[in-house]
Parts: sequence; C-alpha cells; structure tokens
Amino acid sequence: MKYADKRDQRNIRKLTLVFSLIVLAVLVAVLALSSLAAFILVEMGAIASEDGITTSHIILFMAITSVVLGTIISIITSKMILSPLNMMTSKINSLANGNFGTRVDFDQIVSRVPSFLELSTVFNKLSEELQSTEMLRRDFINNFSHEFKTPIVSIAGFAKLLKKGNLTEEQKEQYLTAIEEESMRLSYMATNVLNLTKVENQSILTDVSKYNVSEQIRSCILLLEPKWAKKELDFQFELDEYTIDANEELLKQVWINLIDNAIKFSNDKGAITITASEKAELLSVSITNYGFEIPPQVMTKIFNKFYQGDVSHSTEGNGIGLSIVKKIVDLHKGKIIAESNNSAVTFTVTLPKKQA
Repeated sequence: MKYADKRDQRNIRKLTLVFSLIVLAVLVAVLALSSLAAFILVEMGAIASEDGITTSHIILFMAITSVVLGTIISIITSKMILSPLNMMTSKINSLANGNFGTRVDFDQIVSRVPSFLELSTVFNKLSEELQSTEMLRRDFINNFSHEFKTPIVSIAGFAKLLKKGNLTEEQKEQYLTAIEEESMRLSYMATNVLNLTKVENQSILTDVSKYNVSEQIRSCILLLEPKWAKKELDFQFELDEYTIDANEELLKQVWINLIDNAIKFSNDKGAITITASEKAELLSVSITNYGFEIPPQVMTKIFNKFYQGDVSHSTEGNGIGLSIVKKIVDLHKGKIIAESNNSAVTFTVTLPKKQA
C-alpha cells in the first residue's frame, strides 16, 4: 500500500512537471512575442513619423494584436491540457451509465506521460472487470431462473396429479417422493443464496471454537448419503483425527459444498478420495473425484460468483457453492486451490489450525 502511495506521488510530480513545462513554454512564447512587438514598435515609430501615424495608433494596434495572439495561444494550450481530462470525464460518465464496453485510448503524445498511461490502464481494467461481472450476473439470472423454474413446474405437475385422485398407493408414494425431492432442491438453492449473502457481508471471523474437523467431514458425508448412494459411489479415506480452531458452522458449509460438488461430477459407481495432512500449524484437506476434467479456461473462473462451467444445465447447480467456499476459506485466513488432470479433479483446502 505504501509502495502504491509513493508511486502515485511520483506520477503526480511527473504530471505537475509536464504542466509546468507547458506553462513555461507559453510564457517563453509570450515573452518572445513581446520582444518582437517592442522591436516592431521601434521600427514602425521611425516610419510612422514620416507617414503621419502617431505612436498611440501603433500602441493600440500592438495591443489588439497581443490580445488576439494571447487568446489563440491560450485556447490552443488549454485544449492540449484539458483534452485528455475532458475525454476521461466523458468515459467515466459513459461507464457510470452502464456502458461497460467503454475503453480509454489516449493519443501517442498523451500516452507517453506515465500518469496518463497508468490512468488508462487502470480504467480499462476496471471496465473489463465490470463487464465480466455484468455478464456473470446476467448468466446467473438466466441459470437461476432455469434451475428455480424446473422444480416448481415438477411440484405443480405432481400436485395436480395427486389432486385428480384415482391413483394407486404406489403412484401416490412416487409422486410424493418427487415433490419432496424437488422441494428440498428449492430449499438448497435458497439456502445457498442466503449463505452467500451472509458470508459476503462478514469481514471478521466470529464464533471460533476448537473441534474435531475429521468427525465433521464424516458427518457431512452421511448427510449427503442419498446423493452418493444413488450413484453407488465409494469413499476412500486417508483421514486421521485432527482438531482445528474455526467457525464450525461455516466450515461445515465448505465440506458440504465440496463433497456435493465431487458427487455431482463423479461417474456412477466411481470413487471419491478424501485425504488430510498437517504441517507445522497448517491443516490440508483434499477432496478428489474422478471422471471429469476441468478445462484450463474454466479453472480460472470456478470460484467466481455466479459462474457455471456447465452451461447446458445437464448438472444441478447455480454457480454459488464454490464462491461460498472461497469466501469462508478466506475468512479463516486459509487458501483453496483446484487441480485437474488425468480425469481427476482435486480441491485442496489449507487452513491454519489456530486462529489469532
């Protein structure tokens, strides 16, 4: 931060120096014109005495000429100085009005000034980030609408069938089970949105306690049993007993989201591997699923809010789970990395065993 402040101060000094040089050049030009005018005045005075032109006429003429030349020089100089600033004002207004495709491109002369070059770079980066966020927001609205609409339509359809009657007990049981599953799916999506809002508004880690994180991970696996049992997945553990100082409720969301993600992208009758290790004051937990790889272009975006690598909606999800995971890990002063190779995807969470 201090380095950035010093760099800004240097850029301000450079910009001030440029403006000072421009003002100095204007002063030199005015002095040169004044000297020229004085010389012409002397010469014209000698001629004027012969033609009947008085000195006052010459002085008036020179005064008018000086005003005109000074005005022209001032206009040109002010345009040179203010043109980049006026363009920046126009671009900022355009960006504020929602035109996130706005970019700044100074001419070659202005772009040579370090301050203007840095200003254009920062502005363009800001515009790109806003444009990317806006695209993600629109995609999220479309995806979320799709994900939300599907279970609602299913619930409404099965409820109508139940209302008509004349169903066997087996059909009733089947429809009620479908309604229950779709209701839980809606509840899960709503909970994820609320959790994201909660952790985004949280800047300080609270409710820290010491507990057995290995036991917590095993409990999360049991909670998700209906999902992995349906796909006949096998869990492979390398998980000793580890304790950690953390917010137990928040970390529970981390394991549930990561394990649910691993289940979702595993092949039927596949395996999920969960390993843990400690080093010094750090604890690392890795969750690996097999069957799919994450393309490099997707890997850089998977922790972005609202991002979904699968735009075909062939898998459930709304692009929120991994954003929640990243935010919670950051709150714990930890880090999370994702790796994908040989048809395997591994998420590794590293956390400090003790919180300051």
